[in-house]
Amino acid sequence: MKNRRKTYRLHLIPGILLLALMVSGPGVVPLKAQDPQFSQFYAAPLYIAPSFAGGTDGSRVVMNYRNQWPSIPGAFVTYAFSFDHYFHNYRSGAGILISRDQAGTGNLANNTATLMYSYNFQLDHRWTMRPGVSFSYSERSLDFYRLTFGDQLNLNGIHDPSTFNPVQPIDRVGYFDATSSLMTYSDFAWAGLTVDHLMRPNQSMVEGQKSRIPMKFSVFGGYRFDFGGRLMGDRGESISLAMLYRNQGKYNQLDLGIYWSIHPISLGVLYRGIPIFNNHVHGLFNNDAVVAMFGLRTNNFRIGYSYDMTVSRLVNSTGGSHEISLIYHFNQGPPNKKPKMLPCPD
Repeated sequence: MKNRRKTYRLHLIPGILLLALMVSGPGVVPLKAQDPQFSQFYAAPLYIAPSFAGGTDGSRVVMNYRNQWPSIPGAFVTYAFSFDHYFHNYRSGAGILISRDQAGTGNLANNTATLMYSYNFQLDHRWTMRPGVSFSYSERSLDFYRLTFGDQLNLNGIHDPSTFNPVQPIDRVGYFDATSSLMTYSDFAWAGLTVDHLMRPNQSMVEGQKSRIPMKFSVFGGYRFDFGGRLMGDRGESISLAMLYRNQGKYNQLDLGIYWSIHPISLGVLYRGIPIFNNHVHGLFNNDAVVAMFGLRTNNFRIGYSYDMTVSRLVNSTGGSHEISLIYHFNQGPPNKKPKMLPCPD
């Protein structure tokens, strides 16, 4: 019994260190640009929180692609690739996330590589807690010579040379950052908190100036209702409710979704916005999009497609948004030894 207690205490050490990171970090400052996002947020689990690292009984590969507002020249395109694995002997999950976000005719791009770690606490026979932490390196780049400034415009088009002369512009800037998260879940419910940009890195591309990224707070959760029998060794029919709220500087956003699943298909609809409250910026109502989702799954493979229909004042200008996700599970353990799995839809 004494040796078991000692082993259990050693298992607790990584989790305690992660919890300490959760409560540390600087304050929040305003921001003029926000992080990219995915409408299929639970199909990009490591992007939401490092607590999702090792969220299966073995290995997982995830690929995500998002093309936002394709009708606008130089629109937003985001790619992400992740791999994670659960280590049973250490009650730990580890993963790597590589992402690229590109926007605008000036090829403003952000490339990020992230290492993640999570740890499993079994609170009781129903609830599990998973703190997580990640460390990343990002490289931001911009082609200043492809930009068009107001003083170049004339009645015949863009011909005039620009008088804009930035002081020592930087074509490329790199910085380190960190994220912490905490999640708890049972067989049917889950909830979590993520704090991004703990290091508030400087992303300015002008020499001698500062443009620090404020911390981003994300709250996520949901509940799954199962009914019916089992089909092909999988759960039968289910309905899931899911939410994701984000706040970064002056800006906030809420995603609310409902998903219906019966093996092997799933359908979902999601609303993005906070219609009850006016946004701080320009006094506009915070309505963004209604998202329709379709998914197909086998025992090891999942594919999802979603389309964002814009409902803001840009409804006739954006062309919506398209998103594709691919998830592959492998090296999964035997069914009789599977740990408690995350109930959120992917």
